[in-house]
Amino acid sequence: MAEIFDDWPEKYDLWFEAPIGRLIKKYESALVLEMLRPEHGERILDAGCGTGVFTLDVLAAGAHIVGVELSFPMLMRAIRKLEEHSFRAVRGDMAKLPFAENAFDKTVSVTAIEFIEDAKTAINELFRVTKPGGCVVVATLNSLSPWAARRKKRAKNRRSLFEHAFFRSPDQLHSLSPLKGTVKTAIHFRKEDDPEEAEKIEKHGQAKGLETGAFAVVRWEKTHSP
Repeated sequence: MAEIFDDWPEKYDLWFEAPIGRLIKKYESALVLEMLRPEHGERILDAGCGTGVFTLDVLAAGAHIVGVELSFPMLMRAIRKLEEHSFRAVRGDMAKLPFAENAFDKTVSVTAIEFIEDAKTAINELFRVTKPGGCVVVATLNSLSPWAARRKKRAKNRRSLFEHAFFRSPDQLHSLSPLKGTVKTAIHFRKEDDPEEAEKIEKHGQAKGLETGAFAVVRWEKTHSP
């Protein structure tokens, strides 16, 4: 599975540098930070950290991050990008984390779970390495969003990263853990929307609490050790 990401480090970063990509990153990062609530000095695991696009925002809160990534090229790009920050990189599989129980104050994973068919195993691993009193935050691509349908259609017509993806709805995210979680979504606008109009659409979607945003984030509290 790691090979499908090996050609993507530069493409992935360039996407977030385009006008619509910057707007998407703004709202996605804001939602991740709202749900994760990173604090100064916390030790946080970023599982499936990719090139460190979202890792950097968590580091800005003063947290110490360990990033796990299966793709070596993606991980190397993250290392170069974050070399001046409190970031340690580990190559590994988020479904088989190489860490002891209760090793982290919090864990977060952003758009990685959709490339794991057995998502419950990966979620159990995130809980295992999170301390009691901490939280597990997972962001993924929402199957209820028009973005998901478009990506799946494009993947059928040409080789695409998303031909390997398992899109999940907010209800499906809830079902990945027996604990009660909180789910919110972002990115209610379309790729084709004018950026100024997109901002209005986004504010409306978030104010209404719509579950159809392309970016779905779940937060679970770990209340005790297993």
